[in-house]
Amino acid sequence: MNIGIVIVAAGRGERAGTEDGPKQYRLIGEKPVIVHTLAAFLNWRKSGPMVVVIHPDDRDLFADAIKGMAGAERISVAIGGATRQQSVLSGLKALAQTDATQVMIHDGARPFVDGPLLDRVASRLAAGEQAVLPALPVTDTLKRGSQDQVQETVSRQDLYAAQTPQSFLLAAILEAHEKAAASGRDDFTDDCSIAEWAGMPVALVEGSPDNVKLTVKRDIIMANQKLSAAALPDVRTGNGYDVHQLEPGEGVTLCGVFIPHDQKLKGHSDADVALHALTDALLATCGAGDIGDHFPPSDPQWKGAPSRIFLARAAETVRSHGGTIMNADVSLIAEAPKVGPHRQEMRERMAEILGISLDRCSVKATTNETIGFVGRREGIAAIATATVVYQGTAE
Repeated sequence: MNIGIVIVAAGRGERAGTEDGPKQYRLIGEKPVIVHTLAAFLNWRKSGPMVVVIHPDDRDLFADAIKGMAGAERISVAIGGATRQQSVLSGLKALAQTDATQVMIHDGARPFVDGPLLDRVASRLAAGEQAVLPALPVTDTLKRGSQDQVQETVSRQDLYAAQTPQSFLLAAILEAHEKAAASGRDDFTDDCSIAEWAGMPVALVEGSPDNVKLTVKRDIIMANQKLSAAALPDVRTGNGYDVHQLEPGEGVTLCGVFIPHDQKLKGHSDADVALHALTDALLATCGAGDIGDHFPPSDPQWKGAPSRIFLARAAETVRSHGGTIMNADVSLIAEAPKVGPHRQEMRERMAEILGISLDRCSVKATTNETIGFVGRREGIAAIATATVVYQGTAE
């Protein structure tokens, strides 16, 4: 099974207003409507050859719209006719020159079609259906009226609102379209109407409430608002906490800076409690576990290792997930040694390891007012917070 795609984008969209050009080239989410539609099919793993049917006056508009678009080389263009029916026939003829055996015919102004819907349609094609229509049951109460008066209430039982992509055996729907054109019929409102007229059985599959057609200007405004809201930055904040015991020694390493002292921090690595907490904070922003998952203390290779290795690896993990580190903040809780004289060097070391500017790195310190294990100088604790912005959208 090789599913070809025909995107119908030759209309003028007069109900959406003409002052801003054809609706399929209006911007929603900073991209033309047609680009969103094409991307849905280009990103669908089962899509085959793709034909976009455009108006003869729109060649430059279309070329500009898809310039630099991933997968644009897979798209071929056909020129539409005076009606949608004629435009679809033009697209089917072009697709028939490829190796496609089935076809999905989709409105260029339905940019929110999604993979699950396409999968449902494809599964029915694979099961041997000649024609497949995605549709939703009508939920509104229907009235028949005349001269501004209600004549009767119409039962909505067994009524469906048709969507696209309407999908077919390519040879069968091409033959039906050609017969309709030869008969002089040009009043069909969709491709399944032609299939029904030609005697083809049409199977129903569940459509999608999001798969709306942008028809009037308000539709385009609402689509833009939807995409603009979805494009809010994906900002995540991670927290980390660590504590290490103090024992007699010659100094401690905090934020990668060695400070002479009459004690040292006990740990498998260099026991840099600050960088350990910050490592956990970064890993938390992409759900990548904690420092113990990546650098278990039972592994001899980390014995005495500088903790900058752990922090650098966490930063690399964040970036591999599409993250940009925006801020790193460490608070040290210790009675001694004094952190203030070393704060600037600590910030510089953090900025170097993380690859961010100095003004995005903060180090603070406080005592525990002689209370608890910190107050008794039995250990040092650290609390860290990291802010990371990820590519894509927040969900």
